[in-house]
Amino acid sequence: MAEDLGDKTEAPTPKRRQDAADKGTVARSPDLAAAAAVISAMILLKVYGPAIVEALRLLMIHTLGAESFTDFSTNGTLHRFFTDAVAVALAAAPLGIGLMLVAIVVNGLQVGFRFNTKRLQPNLMALNPLKGMGKLLGKGRGPVPMIMNLVKFAVIAILAYQAIADRLGPIVAAQKLEFQQIFGLTSGIIYSIAIRIGIVLFILALLDYSYQWWKTEKDMKMTKQQVKDEMRSMDGDPQIKARRKQIAMDRVRKMVQANVPTADVIVTNPTHYAIALKYDAKTMHAPRVVAKGKGPIALQIREIAIAHGIPILERKPLARALYRLVDVGQEIPEQFYSTVAEILAYVWELSGKLKKSA
Repeated sequence: MAEDLGDKTEAPTPKRRQDAADKGTVARSPDLAAAAAVISAMILLKVYGPAIVEALRLLMIHTLGAESFTDFSTNGTLHRFFTDAVAVALAAAPLGIGLMLVAIVVNGLQVGFRFNTKRLQPNLMALNPLKGMGKLLGKGRGPVPMIMNLVKFAVIAILAYQAIADRLGPIVAAQKLEFQQIFGLTSGIIYSIAIRIGIVLFILALLDYSYQWWKTEKDMKMTKQQVKDEMRSMDGDPQIKARRKQIAMDRVRKMVQANVPTADVIVTNPTHYAIALKYDAKTMHAPRVVAKGKGPIALQIREIAIAHGIPILERKPLARALYRLVDVGQEIPEQFYSTVAEILAYVWELSGKLKKSA
C-alpha cells in the first residue's frame, strides 16, 4: 500500500504515453501556432498583399464604380461580380493555403500527426467565461502560465507603443495625406507591430512549449507499483499464466502417455529432442509423428518407450528436423521417406515384425 502512494520516479511506459495521447494530454503550446501564424501571415501579405489589394480594388470598381450603373441587367452584374470574386479568391489563395500548411506543420511537430475524435466531442463547459479566465491566469497549472501571460501582455504593449511612437509624426500628419498614402502608412504600422509581436511571441512560445513538455513528462511519471500493475494488465496475471502453462503441460504429458506406447520407434537427439514415429501400411500413406517433445517431455517419451520396449535410435539431424517441421498427428514429408524407411526396416527386423509382415 505504501508503494502505491510512493514517489513517481519511473519513466512513463509506451502504453501510458499512448493513452495520454488518445486523451489529448500532450505537450503543446497554443501560442507557438499563433506566433507562427502571425509571422507567416505578415510575410505572405508582404509578398502577395499587392495582388490581393489590386483584386479587391477591381472588385469595388466594377461593383460600385460608374460603369456598374450603366448595365443593370442581372446577367451582366452577376457575371462581373463572380469574375471579380474568383480573382480575389485566386489572389488570396496563397495566403490561405500558406497559413493552413503552417498550422498543420507546427501542430504536427508538437503533438504528432494523429486524429483524435475525443477532442471533437462538444464540451459546453468550455463556454464558461469564468473557466476561460481561470485558464488565462493559469489556474490549476501553477504560477508559470500566469507569469508567461503577464509577460506576453507587457511585451505586446511595449512593442505596440514603440511601433506607434516611431511613426507618431506621420500619424499626426495623416489628415493631409491622400488615401493611398494613409493606406500605406497604416499597413506599415500594422506590419511593424505584427512582425515584432510575432517574433517575440514565437520565442516566448518556444519557452512555454519547453515548460509544457517538462511538466507533461513529470505528470506522466509512474510509481513502481503502477508500472507493475500495468505490466500485469498487459501480460496477464503471472499466476494465471503459470496455471495455463501447467494445464498445457499436463495435456501434453497425457498425450505422450497415450500415444508413445503405440509407436514403432523413437528418434532422439539424443537428450534434447524425442520423436515418436508410427507406421501402419493399411491405414497410413506415410509414417506419422504420434508424439514429440524436448527437454522434460523428451525425457518422458524415452522413459515410456523403455518401459514398453520401444526401440530408441539416435538420429540428431532427423530428430531436429522432424521436431521443427512436423506437428503431432501429421505424416512426415516426402524428403524423409527413405531415411525413416531404413530406420523402420531396421527396428522391425530386430523385433521380428518384418518377418511376420512378410
